[in-house]
Amino acid sequence: MRAEPGFPGTVDGGTDLSGKTEESQAQPALRILFSVVVVDLIGFGIVVPILPFWAERYGATGAWLGVLLASHAAAQFAFAPVWGKLSDRIGRRPVMLVTIAGTSVALAFLGMADSLGQILAARLLAGVFGSNTSVATAYLTDVTDDADRTRWMGMIGASFAVGFTLGPPIGGLLAEWGYGTPMFFASGMAGINFFWAALRLREPERHATGPLPDLTSRFDVLRAPVIGRVCLTYLLFSLAVTQLETIFALLLLHRFGYGPFEVAMVMLGMAIVMGGIQGGGMKRLSERYPERSLVLTGLSLMSLAFVLIPVPHSIGWLLVPLGIAAVGRGVSQPPMMSLVSLAADEGSRGLVMGVFQSTASAARIIGPIAAGLLYDRGAEWPFWTAAALTAAGVALALGVPRPNAPAPIPREA
Repeated sequence: MRAEPGFPGTVDGGTDLSGKTEESQAQPALRILFSVVVVDLIGFGIVVPILPFWAERYGATGAWLGVLLASHAAAQFAFAPVWGKLSDRIGRRPVMLVTIAGTSVALAFLGMADSLGQILAARLLAGVFGSNTSVATAYLTDVTDDADRTRWMGMIGASFAVGFTLGPPIGGLLAEWGYGTPMFFASGMAGINFFWAALRLREPERHATGPLPDLTSRFDVLRAPVIGRVCLTYLLFSLAVTQLETIFALLLLHRFGYGPFEVAMVMLGMAIVMGGIQGGGMKRLSERYPERSLVLTGLSLMSLAFVLIPVPHSIGWLLVPLGIAAVGRGVSQPPMMSLVSLAADEGSRGLVMGVFQSTASAARIIGPIAAGLLYDRGAEWPFWTAAALTAAGVALALGVPRPNAPAPIPREA
């Protein structure tokens, strides 16, 4: 096996003979890609707040609900690298089309479910086909140059913010006509998304002529020094985020007596902050600072915020560390995605992005359980744990070489 690729040198946009920059040529493909991703994530966001009520109708206990949530993450953990690797072999476009179509079928199945067993099967199926973010990010790496990679990865993050901002309110409104209605609506959106992608999404040229891969398995990816380190950093980041996501509603309920609407509004504010940074601010940040510096800054802000979150006893003061956490998350996530894509060879990017995304899925299996156990010990414990996890992420990220830094010369035996 060849050695892990290092970071490429700084690349400008490049100009072809017609005078068009590489960026201007890539933008139409990126606009189509982002429209596909946003619609996909809105459909996911529609389902999330309705699922507990849908499951409760069929007698789900708290443990059952945990299984339903974990099963989706477990399927994504298993299949994100599979779809990524398959896209390296047969192309990004066909894999995107298959996963979007499969998502439509899974959501329709969920809408027709009339038992917990069927809901579980539908959630597993949705997890299998919903783990296509790795393919979307690999597509992005095929049509962008290295210098702009972090900026466009920020747009993927902003797509998540849009999906989780618009999806839950749509789901809540549609649930007035029955809990199955949001599922069928999301399925229909995925179906329309399939036809839109089939008509407009094209296979990236760079991938169509790409070389054979250097990395061929999940273990190859995790053994690669730079990629493995960034994946572990992302795992710690994701575990920290799940502490906040799992316990946040309980904290606001028990400390301020807030209900679902108030919790949703606070979460909406945080999503807007993250989306603004990733969708707009990341362009300027990535032009001024290297990816490694952005990761270190973002994780440091998150660690500080998690220490402070349990302290305030008024909502006004609580919004300060929550805002810091949102800024830190918005700043640190896109450059981590960019770092792993830059360190991967062109023939392995789908697999690498799949393994990278699967670390977040692993965190969503373990994190909620740990957060619940820690909260039972004390309301501050999940946040202190999250602070320690992000601090450990800072320590790991310090070991990531700066782009263009020479690789260390191994000692001879």
